[in-house]
Amino acid sequence: MNRPALSLLAGVVALAAVTGFAEMKAPAASGAGGSKAAAVLPVERTSLLCPAPSTSDLADTSYTSFSPVTEGTDSSGKAELQSATEESGDGTSSKSKPAKPVLEPKAPGTPATGDKSGADAPALLGTAEGKYAPGWTVQETTEVAAGNGRGLQGVNCTAPDTEFWFPGASTAAGRTDYVHLTNPDDSAAVVDIQLYGKDGDLKSTVGEGITVEPHASEPILLSTLTDDQETDLTVHVSVRSGRVGASVRALDSKLGGDWLAASTDPAGSLVMPGIPKDATSVRLIAFTPGDSDADLKVRLSSPTGMITPAGHETVHVKAGMTTAVDLGDVTRGDPGSLVLTPTDQSVPIVAALKVVRGKGSKQETAFIPATSPVGKRATSADNSAKGSTLSLAAPTRTATVKVTASAGSGGGTPLSKTYTIKAGTTEDVELPVPAGLKGTYALTLEPQSGGPVYAARTLSATEEGVPGFTIQTLPDDRGTVSVPETDEDLSVLQK
Repeated sequence: MNRPALSLLAGVVALAAVTGFAEMKAPAASGAGGSKAAAVLPVERTSLLCPAPSTSDLADTSYTSFSPVTEGTDSSGKAELQSATEESGDGTSSKSKPAKPVLEPKAPGTPATGDKSGADAPALLGTAEGKYAPGWTVQETTEVAAGNGRGLQGVNCTAPDTEFWFPGASTAAGRTDYVHLTNPDDSAAVVDIQLYGKDGDLKSTVGEGITVEPHASEPILLSTLTDDQETDLTVHVSVRSGRVGASVRALDSKLGGDWLAASTDPAGSLVMPGIPKDATSVRLIAFTPGDSDADLKVRLSSPTGMITPAGHETVHVKAGMTTAVDLGDVTRGDPGSLVLTPTDQSVPIVAALKVVRGKGSKQETAFIPATSPVGKRATSADNSAKGSTLSLAAPTRTATVKVTASAGSGGGTPLSKTYTIKAGTTEDVELPVPAGLKGTYALTLEPQSGGPVYAARTLSATEEGVPGFTIQTLPDDRGTVSVPETDEDLSVLQK
């Protein structure tokens, strides 16, 4: 095999390790060799990891699984969610007791739901193959009636990877933050956790070389990794060997709590979509992992266009140090998205927003990490006729996006609507709802034309006057992969 073919194979294998598998078959040779135009194929296998939802006996957790219908898939396949192994009292891992699966995924196009209550719900390991794999999405939503972190907590189960950035964590008094690490593979993963505060790296060896056993999950309490009480932290999870799924559960004794998902990869410009119109407090947390400081222009994408927040026109982020800025009630009654761009030299950064709704003793918190655009398609599970809000932003150019509501988990007819979002604006759009809806439904977003679209979905459920809510950003659902065609059949090498 020649060198270009070897490089191609290595790239496909590396991509498949994260996003799934796509068989590579090229047409028969017709003369000259070499690469041809890339083919866009549906992934054939994908993995998702759901963290253990809560340690509260008052927690009620629901799971929703959904695979969108994708052209070009095989008619066969399966999807399953299994409990991760549990840690025994002596620190060794033991297989969790056999139990009925939390849910049984349904055929593509129809959501499936399941429930779990109490503090003993385990982390879940998920695998989908064939027609179930492209765009497979699992949402974990937990209601905690009272106590630390009370309110609504939600997270999209994540694909395994080797690096994660979490700006917005904390070890301050009143906060209880855990990094949940879940290993889907047959061999142990070795992970390092670094913490960066306002003055830089919080030197500690406790977070180095953490072993996560095969098919197991480890919650790491951040306050055990440092003696410093930091209001704003950036957590860096890097994997020495293997791969893991990672999420941060951030609980506040007074302000509720939620899951903090990872920021998109470090970049010079970032978008954080979906700030609720009634947000009473918005806090920006930013970090640059490089050696250069970052100077950023801060703008709010509103329904009428880009606005520069008074008094917060720019922010200076020192290299290796976490910077936080209180933006107050920046949305002032309108939905919005925060857009960060370099004022001069582009320096890669990561960022997230801490968003608070409510006042006094009836406040609740959620987080919005910087995210990538919708891309080819994005998928959101666990939507209801009431309490779901979809926010769309087009920060650079006017964009048109098609939004499809799936059948309901208990019945209903799919429905699609197309929306045009003007350049520089953010809109909370009126969601399509399946006719005859029973249960919950999923949304798929497909850009049709124009510039990049950023999206976020908010779930709301007010209990005893407390505005419980959780926000999930909607990047590309990794349903397809670009595979360069060659004049050689390399599919046998992936089996």
